[in-house]
Amino acid sequence: MTKRTGPTNYQLQLLLQQVGEKAHQSNFWKRIEEDLLKPTRQRRIVNIYKIEKYARDGETVIVPGKVLSVGELHKKVQVAAMTFSAEARSKIVAAKGTAMSIEELLHKNPDGKGVRILG
Repeated sequence: MTKRTGPTNYQLQLLLQQVGEKAHQSNFWKRIEEDLLKPTRQRRIVNIYKIEKYARDGETVIVPGKVLSVGELHKKVQVAAMTFSAEARSKIVAAKGTAMSIEELLHKNPDGKGVRILG
């Protein structure tokens, strides 16, 4: 049986420390922390067309994983994720949306109110 060591990525460790502080106060951030602790191969991958399909115009969406560029986006949404492909980031910005890191969302919305989890 192998010993589980947790994430070895230094930036992810720092993010988990920040999210962990909020996880004691908010069930939303607790859920995000659980998703970020998963192994890389089990982490969420969301394409732009899913954001187009499930997000409302003007809404904030969080993806505890990676956003990829398959599809088109016509809605103005704020998307927070661990990582973005370069093309996905440019498609979000072209639709007059915002692509930000989870850390930025944590500072803007510490309660996690009005944020939809996709993945």
